[in-house]
Amino acid sequence: MIKNNYEKICNTLEDTKKLAYKFAKVAENGCFVSLYGEIGAGKTAFVKLVAEALDVKEKVTSPSFVILNEYHTARIPIYHFDLYRLENEGVKTILDELREYSEGKRLTFVEWAEFSQDEIPFNHIKIKVTYEDDESRKYSFEAYGEENYKIIEGLNNNE
Repeated sequence: MIKNNYEKICNTLEDTKKLAYKFAKVAENGCFVSLYGEIGAGKTAFVKLVAEALDVKEKVTSPSFVILNEYHTARIPIYHFDLYRLENEGVKTILDELREYSEGKRLTFVEWAEFSQDEIPFNHIKIKVTYEDDESRKYSFEAYGEENYKIIEGLNNNE
């Protein structure tokens, strides 16, 4: 049976780096990732580490104020959205763009996907980052769409 989820507790930044590099390896053909989590949970840190693993040359920053950052120096194009400042009406204006960025060989991350009002119906990987009791973080991955099951399978098989 194919498992469509994966969880990992990261106690240190080095643990998060290992997870991000592992994800980069299994997702190097591209996918669309919706990121969920509180402020400071580690969403942007995870994206930065995945970008580093894929050889991005530019400085990777949070797209909070610009909505979208693009990185074209990696092995595949990386697009990094942040929906936090858009609110409901603003998100509706970019839904077609989000769908466009879900196609082809590219890696697209959308932070604050909870603001999409569940308007991300296409195939994607949901990553929820939560604080644990101490300073550790739990990364929960869930695949939507058959091609993304292979990514989750890769995470599970490389334990």
